[in-house]
Amino acid sequence: MKKVFSIIALLSTCAFAYAQDAQQAAADAAAEIANAPKEEAAAPKPKYWTSSVEVGLGLNQTYFDNWASGGFNNVNFTSSLDAKADYAKKLASWNNRLQMQYAFLWSEDKEGIIQKSNDVVYFQSKFGYKTGEGSKWSYTASYDFRSQFSSGYTYNAPDKTNPALDTWKKARVLKSGFLSPAYNNLALGMEWVPNKWFSINIAPIAGSITQVDIAELRKNYGMELKSRYENPKTLADTLAISNGTAYKSSKMQFGGQLKANLKFTVNDNFTFESQLTLFSDYLDKPQNLRVNWDTGIAWQLSKYLKLSANTWVIYDPNVLIAAKNNPDDLAPRTQFKEFLSFSFTYTFKR
Repeated sequence: MKKVFSIIALLSTCAFAYAQDAQQAAADAAAEIANAPKEEAAAPKPKYWTSSVEVGLGLNQTYFDNWASGGFNNVNFTSSLDAKADYAKKLASWNNRLQMQYAFLWSEDKEGIIQKSNDVVYFQSKFGYKTGEGSKWSYTASYDFRSQFSSGYTYNAPDKTNPALDTWKKARVLKSGFLSPAYNNLALGMEWVPNKWFSINIAPIAGSITQVDIAELRKNYGMELKSRYENPKTLADTLAISNGTAYKSSKMQFGGQLKANLKFTVNDNFTFESQLTLFSDYLDKPQNLRVNWDTGIAWQLSKYLKLSANTWVIYDPNVLIAAKNNPDDLAPRTQFKEFLSFSFTYTFKR
């Protein structure tokens, strides 16, 4: 029995000693793991670009059948695209934006003529470099382009009671077309950005090229006569002046530009945006400013439905517009356009 107890005591002693050694080994291993150099997580790659594309589609339709109050069946289709791509790294930035809008309507009273009701192509690109870290001033070089997709007309009522399609086409007057006019503006200057919702760009060096591809519209958009037609001597010269081929297709201006931008958002649903651009031609009556004032209000009603309103105010001393009651009275006039739309929208973001 003593031998049995001795064996048990010996085994207990060995087990206890082994447990202590194992515990010490585990503690040493834990200490080594704790003191081992930690691997730092890889830093995320910086993102210098942000971009988004918003597309919108809208459709309005009216149908009449034995309607006592009268009216004409019509269909109105609207579309829009607003694409942005912005780059920012340290003191440098590059902002790009393309806005396109097009809307047309068909009305039964004009025998199937498709009339455009909105037509906008506007591209802006601006490179900026801050004067210093945390500065509100930047050196800037900017370019913008304005034009439209298709021809626009004024529809004069034909003399016939129920005019056919060809009669309507003969009575209409061409007002604009693709690249007629088109405005290209390049400006060098400085921009002041006191906060996120307001900025003003002052460019004492700016160049503007107005392009009119359609000959018959050149005179109305201030294009100059070619030198050989300044003193017309033949019937051919007179005809060339009359149909517009005697005028240059483009006009270059050198001057200064001021552009102010205002934009704010309320609850990510309501957005107000306004841009005022003033251009003065140093070489030709600099006091006569060319004015472009664009304003847009958008209300995101739901994820995919938007109500928006846009206005455009233009004054160009080189653009001649006929008086409403006298087509022969051509003079520079203030132009105004308003467009209200309710549309389905979808935004692609990165």
